[in-house]
Amino acid sequence: MVEGASEVFEGLMMLKTIGLLSTFWLSTLCAPAIAGAQRTTVVLVGTGYPRPLPQASGPATAVVVDKRVFLIDAGPGVERQLAAAHLPINGVEALFVTHLHSDHTLGLPDLIFTSWVMGRQAKLAAYGPPGLSMMVDHMIAAFAEDIDVRTHGLEHEPSGGYAVDVHEIKSGVIYDSAGVRVTAIPVPHGIWRYAFGYRFDTPDRSIVISGDTRPSDSLAAASAGVSILVHEVYPESEYQHNAGWAKRPDWLKYMRQFHTSDSELGALASHARPQLLIMSHIVRSETTADSTLVSGVRSGGFTGRVVVGHDLDRY
Repeated sequence: MVEGASEVFEGLMMLKTIGLLSTFWLSTLCAPAIAGAQRTTVVLVGTGYPRPLPQASGPATAVVVDKRVFLIDAGPGVERQLAAAHLPINGVEALFVTHLHSDHTLGLPDLIFTSWVMGRQAKLAAYGPPGLSMMVDHMIAAFAEDIDVRTHGLEHEPSGGYAVDVHEIKSGVIYDSAGVRVTAIPVPHGIWRYAFGYRFDTPDRSIVISGDTRPSDSLAAASAGVSILVHEVYPESEYQHNAGWAKRPDWLKYMRQFHTSDSELGALASHARPQLLIMSHIVRSETTADSTLVSGVRSGGFTGRVVVGHDLDRY
């Protein structure tokens, strides 16, 4: 052996041993932190309502568990919002529709067909109220020529990749797979026969998305102590004191029968006590201040953590 080579070899072996030990101790020390890392994230894909405000896309919320994406509602522009949120544009694991109001479903053909064009080959699993099957069937019929051209033309899109596996639901557990359980909660939304909120129970969090509803005892009970409550809202003070709304008494009556005011939400949240309350699907004017909504919630008695949701926020 060349002179001095043995010393070099021994030194290298010692460094290797130190490196292995360092790796072992690092992995041991970091293991609890990794094991306890947050696996579930709520992404506000769209926080708007029917008025096409530039800063608030149509209602849609994503619950992301590791790399699995579950989408609640599909408002206008949903695929572009998914792209902006760096979420899959070639299909989500499952879609959950709260009810069939147009602002919650206008993005459904976008979700169906754009995800197909972007590579989806499996059926899109969609859960929602009775009537969802008929809605999807009519959408697919409406795009029959598009489907034919994309399938048999030069694009060579996979045949049947646009298909949707619709599950029309009742209340109770409607999905339970690989650590994610979803429970449908019936909620009162004016004269709609079927409207649902959804509770997600994942390995590290419990999340309730209200859908559209006036104050609901069933939703409050399902939200008791959850990690996150995402709830719709409108600013009560604006509807009480706005001269424009005063001239439309039926509209104020509509809001009270179909939706939840900020003060009513505060009362509901003070009873349910979520760790975090997120206001979304906000029926607001372009001049409504976030502070107005927060003040309304506080007036209802909720003293916990509350935020006003904006498009693409993550929690």
